[in-house]
Amino acid sequence: MLKKLLTIVVATFSFGQLVSAQTNAKPFVIPELQEWKGAKGSLELTPKHQIVVDSRYSTELMPIAEQLATDITILTGLELDAKSGTSSKNCIFLTLGKIKTDNIEGYSINISKSVKVTANEPIGVLWATKSILQMLETHGKNSLPKGAIVDFPSYPVRGFMLDVGRKFFTMDFLEDYVKYMSYYKMNTFHVHLSDNAFKQYYENDWMKTEAAFRLESTTYPGLAAKSGHYTKEEFVNLQKLAEANGVVVVPEIDIPAHTLAFAQYCPEIGSKEYGMDHLDLFNPKTYEFFDALFKEYLDGENPIFRGEYVHIGTDEYSNKDKKVVEQFRHFTDHYIKEVEKYGKKAGIWGALTHAKGDTPVKVEDVLMDAWYNGYADPKEMIAQGYDLVSIPDGLVYIVPAAGYYYDYLNCEHLYNKWTPAVIGSQIFEENHPQIKGGKFAVWNDHAGNGISEKDVHHRVHPAMQTISTKTWKGKNVTVPYAEFNKKRELLSEAPGLNINARIKGKTGVVYHRDTLRSGDTNKLPEIGYGYAVEFKLTAKDNVNGALLFSSDNAKFYLRSPKTGQLAFSRDGYLNCFNYTVPNDQQVTIKVTGNNESTSLYVNGSFVEKLGKKIYNYDQTGKNKKAYIQTLVFPLEKVEKFKGVITNLRVTQY
Repeated sequence: MLKKLLTIVVATFSFGQLVSAQTNAKPFVIPELQEWKGAKGSLELTPKHQIVVDSRYSTELMPIAEQLATDITILTGLELDAKSGTSSKNCIFLTLGKIKTDNIEGYSINISKSVKVTANEPIGVLWATKSILQMLETHGKNSLPKGAIVDFPSYPVRGFMLDVGRKFFTMDFLEDYVKYMSYYKMNTFHVHLSDNAFKQYYENDWMKTEAAFRLESTTYPGLAAKSGHYTKEEFVNLQKLAEANGVVVVPEIDIPAHTLAFAQYCPEIGSKEYGMDHLDLFNPKTYEFFDALFKEYLDGENPIFRGEYVHIGTDEYSNKDKKVVEQFRHFTDHYIKEVEKYGKKAGIWGALTHAKGDTPVKVEDVLMDAWYNGYADPKEMIAQGYDLVSIPDGLVYIVPAAGYYYDYLNCEHLYNKWTPAVIGSQIFEENHPQIKGGKFAVWNDHAGNGISEKDVHHRVHPAMQTISTKTWKGKNVTVPYAEFNKKRELLSEAPGLNINARIKGKTGVVYHRDTLRSGDTNKLPEIGYGYAVEFKLTAKDNVNGALLFSSDNAKFYLRSPKTGQLAFSRDGYLNCFNYTVPNDQQVTIKVTGNNESTSLYVNGSFVEKLGKKIYNYDQTGKNKKAYIQTLVFPLEKVEKFKGVITNLRVTQY
């Protein structure tokens, strides 16, 4: 009897373990799901499946369904039709209705024999499709884990700020970033349109110092930077694309400091006391200039700035003179109300502790970026009634290759310790009603330092995944950081996006071809850090400027346009190796690259590493600037050179 009883107990325990093992664990997506109830088994998507939009909500949801169909094809190869109708077998059904949470961005997904998505609003349906796509990436090809999801963000503002004033980013890059942010449910893209470099790197001459305003202006022809700017049409289209992807573009015209681009255009508005990168706050011409500039982008039925918020800057002005402080406060209040005159709300940088004074500054409907507690004490600002976005400089500022703030964010610390409730040294209750969310930022302080768009993205990507999680999930993350950091590599940047130019999940030789000639194309357009590209090259007599390889982002020269040496260019920077390829002689070229340097080997021997160069701009050694020589290697097109390439091998580490 005892043996029989033990047998029953063991069998029952084993069966319990089996049942437990068959119940699906919470699927890994970024940001982490709020609620998951696992079921058994998986739903395999097949060509028989369709995406069906509830016919009652066809207008609102069909664009989301069509995008989901496109993205599923990109990820899996399956071509699913999107149509309007009612729920049926073998479908992904999208509808609107009441769910467990009343959060405007909330959604539920039930995965059984079919998939049913329900959300309070269309934005929730959009976020649900991102979770479905990510589950297809992490669970298994064409497969979704059965179970039930209820998901919603802890904070309404989940953002990223990009300084395009001191480094120009192409519109293609910004459009990719809208899709990229959307994939991680990041909904606020703050575009810092104007700024300037530091004059100590430009012979201490304001007129020689690099400065830029990046948006076309017809009010002030020639104001937009010749080094790169966006047309009004391009910027409007960017915002429309963002809206379709659940992202709001917040444009920033930063005043009354960081304003050298405007003072170079109109010197009389520059401050004689504080420098030309500050506006003269007492000059009526200053107000006339910017009233007209804001009107250009905000006036009319179809303004250039389409979103709810327009950011007016307002940070880092001097506070040594009370008269200036009061005028700064007047200036801030004036432009908050100027923006509101056109039906918008103002975003500002926190500065009102630093600029403490008597002149009132509007509070209601103003959204303040809390970036440094010495400039705007968060407790004080909350007491005054301001809504805040947490963007503490000591935690979430990236300044590439500058030697201060972060080159790469400390994502482990942020994941384990930070939420938007942490603003510098001050910690608030989670979901404080006046803390609307969090952002992180890339500041390109050191203009002209060789940093590329690819370098910026390499720094942003782990931060985007981390901040996405912490602004959506808050402090209630359940996945340990080590697991998160490993599993995040399973996800793409978004369906069809590969800015880092990595082949997911592969190491070793990832591409090879025996022979290449001028005009050939490769299926692999580029390879990102870290890599080795090796090939045998026999070159004939070529003129300077002759190219071997190119992509949309970079060029690799057989003969540098300047020196005739082996070289590469990207983002307007040309970097040359101290090596010239001989004519009519086969050589084996090997180029290796990572996020710090690019190295050349010839016939198996090391030739040169182009890494970080440090330049001194004065005799004290205090004013130094790094110059970066990295390369995401271009492979897409073999250019028209005289010669032949054989045995091309691309290795990914």
